Amino acid sequence: MVNGKILLVDDNKSILSALEILLQFEYKEVTSISNPNQISSYPDLQSFDIVLLDMNFSAGVNTGNEGLFWLREILKKAPHTSVIMMTAYGAVDLAVRALKEGAADFILKPWNNERLMATVRTAYELRKSKKEIHNLKQKESNLKQVINADKNLMVGQSKALTNVLNLVAKVAKTDVNVLITGENGTGKELIARELHRLSSRKDEVFINVDMGSIAENLFESELFGHTKGSFTDAKEDRAGKFEAAHQGTLFLDEIGNLSLQMQAKLLSSIQNKSVVRVGSNKPINVDIRLICATNCNLEKMVSDGLFREDLLYRINTIHIEVPPLRERDDDILILADFFLKKFAQKYDKPGLKINNLAQEKLMEYPWPGNIRELQHTMERAVILSDGNVLKPSDFLLNTKSNLLLDHQPLTLNEMEQQMIFKALEQHDGNYSAAAEQLGISRQTLYNKLKKKGD
Repeated sequence: MVNGKILLVDDNKSILSALEILLQFEYKEVTSISNPNQISSYPDLQSFDIVLLDMNFSAGVNTGNEGLFWLREILKKAPHTSVIMMTAYGAVDLAVRALKEGAADFILKPWNNERLMATVRTAYELRKSKKEIHNLKQKESNLKQVINADKNLMVGQSKALTNVLNLVAKVAKTDVNVLITGENGTGKELIARELHRLSSRKDEVFINVDMGSIAENLFESELFGHTKGSFTDAKEDRAGKFEAAHQGTLFLDEIGNLSLQMQAKLLSSIQNKSVVRVGSNKPINVDIRLICATNCNLEKMVSDGLFREDLLYRINTIHIEVPPLRERDDDILILADFFLKKFAQKYDKPGLKINNLAQEKLMEYPWPGNIRELQHTMERAVILSDGNVLKPSDFLLNTKSNLLLDHQPLTLNEMEQQMIFKALEQHDGNYSAAAEQLGISRQTLYNKLKKKGD
């Protein structure tokens, strides 16, 4: 017996009885109704695999319009159900109309039992196929949502970041290749995800590939795929990252780490818009939006013979430079607060705040590791915190970096500010003790802090 549900709709009770007798031994559940008006309010209509529907219900009417009307109503409520139309008036044009409206098949009365059973079995298989396709599409949609999920959206309001996001918004709607550059930890992947989110491909996948982590002997297999038996561990056919990103976005991170040999293979695929799996000679067309990122100076690498100039031109239609955190002063405390809330929730430490001196410490620090370093710093501070207020001593920073960067020499005013801040940090915000260490009065310390905006 097939685990299927069938609904019979016919105003002739003799027809219903005959169909019930014929179908009840092969299908788990057979239900019948004689009034088609019950269809609109029938509970769980979508649970039926098959509906056998008469085409004429009014006496003396044989146009089939009533059946077509109820066919449309059924498919509105149960689009994946297979509907078989039944009529004693078999005209070819009527059958064609029914099939165009979405019917699975057409049966003439009186019917041949074997032919009717074969038609119902075919309709049942069609229903199963529709369900499987629907479930696969649902799983694919869910998978894309998981892959594209990104909780760390772009946070900040500085002019430097706003300029970048304005450029992203202009470029996102196109399919041009984009090169994103910037120091480590500046959020290049987040910019790439923002480009994808604002693009026409937003409902497709975003595939992220760390080019620096791919071994050279696995490069072709990872990016282009392979066929079964093409090398020792190739136990089955496998699609590469290019195929996986078809109709979506492919993000190649750290592209500056590629060897010249791998650059040549990558260039060929980008130019041809196709890939050839390892072990095959059949090209596979791919439709992707390509975004690359690096913290390297690719133009210098080109001049040094370390990066192909033609590849740089291919990936660099639009260039987006992500500013370092030290150039986003207005965003440091905004990001700190964002990470504070995130990790306070994660580690169940509600109500945490950063006091003014700690905020000053965060603002003074040059953040050589950029947003990634700030994120780790905030997480560590939340984990190790004992009270509800984070003080300067709760933030463990690389003090050597307080000398800032070589290309940013300190002024006397900046050196004085750092000395004051360090003294306050060492004495946990005790102004009197800090002033004594600095050899100035408490009032002078207050005046100097007020002068620099505290």
